[in-house]
Amino acid sequence: MNVYDKYIKDITKIGRFTMILGVVVSLLPPLIMTLVFGFNPGLGAILAGAVSQMSVSGAFYFSEPISYFPIVGRAGLYMGFLSGNLVNMRIPAAVSALEGSGYKSGTDEGAIMGTIGIGVSIWVGIVFLLLSVFAGQTVLATLPPSVTKVLSLIIPALFGGVFAQFALKSPKSGIFALAIAFIMTKIVTFIPGKPSFIVTLVSVFATISFAKRQLSKQIDNE
Repeated sequence: MNVYDKYIKDITKIGRFTMILGVVVSLLPPLIMTLVFGFNPGLGAILAGAVSQMSVSGAFYFSEPISYFPIVGRAGLYMGFLSGNLVNMRIPAAVSALEGSGYKSGTDEGAIMGTIGIGVSIWVGIVFLLLSVFAGQTVLATLPPSVTKVLSLIIPALFGGVFAQFALKSPKSGIFALAIAFIMTKIVTFIPGKPSFIVTLVSVFATISFAKRQLSKQIDNE
């Protein structure tokens, strides 16, 4: 067993334990409120909330691990899903680490670089989170409305930046991804309940299929 395989084996053990621990810690507050203080909305409300949440984010259970694994590897997925903010903080940091190191996504070296990028982003996030908790509200209250309105564009800007970095490597795949996402947003409006998760599910897997065909053609031509 080489060093990287041993690293992955150890990461898997630690990652599984921390994910289970994260689930327990996440469920602990509502369990305490229900069992200790007696605050219980009822099974019907809990099931309704669960179904509502799954209809919005259910597709991400399948699309995000497949989409992000080539960038951050197994360790990065464990760290990213446990710390949160995967799309708007962890993945941009991992992509920046990949670009700065010169390694390619999908390789062992690239996965390590992506993991390092996520690790750094987590520590930086903790520092800025502490600062924002103690001083953020005071600072935001003094900002003019024009500035606070611009802050709402941060996440779309991050999405656009990450998309552009990968679209430049495969322009056809980038154009296809935009087209299929636009088409699906229009189709979903005609489906009862407007299940938005379908847009993500179809867009991700359709783009993966398209990119795979493009790669196969490129290999055949060579």
